[in-house]
Amino acid sequence: MPRIKFRWIILILSVVAAGAAAFWLTREKPIQVVVKPVEKGLVEKTAANTRAGTVNACRRAKLSPGIGGQIINLPVKEGDLVKKGDLLLELWNEDLREEAGFAEKEAGAMESRSRAACLRAEIAQREADRFGELHKANLLSLEKLDRARTEAKALKAECEASKASALMSRSRMGVIRANLERTRLTAPFSGIIAEINGELNEYVTPSPVGIPTPPAVDLVDNTCFYVTAPMDEVDAPLISVGLPARISLDAYRDRDYDGRVRRVGVFVLDREKQARTVDVEVEFSRADVMRQLLAGYSADVEIILKVHPDTLRIPTEAILDGNRVFVFSRVEGRVREKAITPGISNWDFTEVLSGLEAGETVVVNVDQAGIKDGVKAILPGGKK
Repeated sequence: MPRIKFRWIILILSVVAAGAAAFWLTREKPIQVVVKPVEKGLVEKTAANTRAGTVNACRRAKLSPGIGGQIINLPVKEGDLVKKGDLLLELWNEDLREEAGFAEKEAGAMESRSRAACLRAEIAQREADRFGELHKANLLSLEKLDRARTEAKALKAECEASKASALMSRSRMGVIRANLERTRLTAPFSGIIAEINGELNEYVTPSPVGIPTPPAVDLVDNTCFYVTAPMDEVDAPLISVGLPARISLDAYRDRDYDGRVRRVGVFVLDREKQARTVDVEVEFSRADVMRQLLAGYSADVEIILKVHPDTLRIPTEAILDGNRVFVFSRVEGRVREKAITPGISNWDFTEVLSGLEAGETVVVNVDQAGIKDGVKAILPGGKK
């Protein structure tokens, strides 16, 4: 009899142990979730560039002489600051200088001959006028009067012709001086020399038609910069001149710069294997920050389309399918799915128009395996 009782005890204990093991193995295991509070704050609707933008100088001139020749004067070097009108480069031009001097003297001689011819014309006209008075008094024949008047007209025509010749001579001198100026490269604005292609005594030639060649001097205005960034064509209709923007630079990752849209492209760029975009230019709001910049820096822009300063918001990463979120209930220790009505949004936050209340907590690691409506959950560290 004692043996039978012992066997029943063993059997009962085995069944209990098996049940406990089955319960342990099949029990609902909580998943770990990361939550953020539903709170009030600032939400902005923004448009960001699809690819990296570029910092450009407001003025940049890639300069080359208008004619070919040998460099005889190169008073600047890369990195030099120059002022408007400063000489940057000069080609050999002694022949043009001599020609300009000759033309100057020739023009002077032509003007002297013109003055002399005009003086003779004035004398002849006065004499013709006197002959006219004598003819009225019957003291001079009509034949002599006609001869005097004809001579006065001829000398007047000679005066006009000599004036025209003098003007032609001056014009020719102007052409020579213009050609002389083409041998001298001067700064069209103040800036910094970014690049020089050429050395003393080297020959430079102008670019053939359709074949671009490197500029002799690359001049950059280092006091004014803006950013050109490609925006998705879907966002382009929402962007207008004057909208505020934020600019970030890879070279200065620790800060953002305030900016403003200064131009929106007038056509769509069709990039192969990429989304179609519209170039947007954003200028820096503060002039003092431009001293830190270099043309060619990569940049990103975020154009602020709308601002709601005090509205209910949640992290954008917590939203699924545009209108679903998982809310963590501390009381139940479970996750509950809710539908929301979203408002404006950006990468960081989305406005909530309905479906949630301040103080609730939403799950942000929505890609966690096993997360679904009603699932048991814990916070990091085992907190409920």
